[in-house]
Amino acid sequence: MPKLTLSERDSFLAEPGVVMRIAVTREDGSPLVTPIWFAHEDDAIYFTPRAKSEWFDCLRRDSRCALCIDEQPLPYRKVLAEGSAELLHDVGADAQWRDLYRRIAGRYVPAAEADAYIENTIDQPRALFRLNLATAKLSTWRMPVADEAGDGIWHQRYYAPGSKLST
Repeated sequence: MPKLTLSERDSFLAEPGVVMRIAVTREDGSPLVTPIWFAHEDDAIYFTPRAKSEWFDCLRRDSRCALCIDEQPLPYRKVLAEGSAELLHDVGADAQWRDLYRRIAGRYVPAAEADAYIENTIDQPRALFRLNLATAKLSTWRMPVADEAGDGIWHQRYYAPGSKLST
């Protein structure tokens, strides 16, 4: 599949309503995947757990995570990132980054509803994390578009030797 260009990636990550899934590891080693809201700014993904969320406890213990940001309709754009999430603001410092949280909420609901959501949950402390895309292991792809060839779109490792589309 073709990789997203930097411009395509940034455009996709800026689209409202696209949900991210974060994967972390529980203390017993089992995986935990949670769909969450995010924002892409300054070549980083910003996200915010509530103080009592299980995945927040996991990130406190082990900052490694994997992010999956994708879409259901064609061209099936996908951004996958693996790295260590940086805790920028711990619980209790919400006022220092509330404008960013307002921008995150505004990606998913209209501005007035985002303001109401923040006001209604202001007493539920959150933390703020960032995954820097420049230092993360990053992969992107999409289905071919327009006049791009539509055959042989998988990575060669997926084709059985000697099959029609293997090289």
